[in-house]
Amino acid sequence: MITVSARNNAEWCDAMCRAHGNPGVFGERAWTSERRTPPLYPDAVTLAPDATAREVLEEIDREAPGCSVKDSFGRLDLSADGFDVLFEARWIYRPATLAAPAAPDDVVWRPVRTAGNLAAWAVAWSDGDEDLAGLFRPELLEDRATTVLAGTTDGGTRTVAGAVVSRSSSVVGISNLFGTDADLERAWAGCLATVTRFWPGTPVVGYEDGDSLTEAIRQGCVPGAPLRVWLAS
Repeated sequence: MITVSARNNAEWCDAMCRAHGNPGVFGERAWTSERRTPPLYPDAVTLAPDATAREVLEEIDREAPGCSVKDSFGRLDLSADGFDVLFEARWIYRPATLAAPAAPDDVVWRPVRTAGNLAAWAVAWSDGDEDLAGLFRPELLEDRATTVLAGTTDGGTRTVAGAVVSRSSSVVGISNLFGTDADLERAWAGCLATVTRFWPGTPVVGYEDGDSLTEAIRQGCVPGAPLRVWLAS
């Protein structure tokens, strides 16, 4: 399942890069981008446990600041190549056989369809950081495998939670999940209930750490093996 999850995550990274006019390349053992990717997104994602440091690093730009590598299987050691571990996380998997969680009654979850609503979603996700909010460009709305979900209140005027859903052939990936006021429990419940409604019978994958990992587990997600993100020092 890690291989499937890593591929799904790489497809989301590629979708983000395409929205910025810079698609990556899928190789046999890694997805890579020869140009610097948008902030918070890696320049390479390993797709197989036998991916080597050389075949990853030779395909990316190591000169411009901010080079990073997502080691999906936690097997690479890039310290000798000038990288430090930025963070570690755990893959998660929620079986399709599990029932949907009970979603909060006061929050309405629906797909984001317009550039204006996407901008509002991005402001809520970034907690008002204009630079980060600019990551989510309207071109994402044209990607058929990507759905941005917003949880709103007050008749749809206030975004209080959200997530990005990336659909692959056999799984649905969740990333960028957030809840305002750090209410991750309600965010996970609402998101998973919505995903179950829109894509029934499909397993959910992703990766999380910290409090978000804890809440995902409470909602039925099974923690898997660790992954590691390396950042050029």
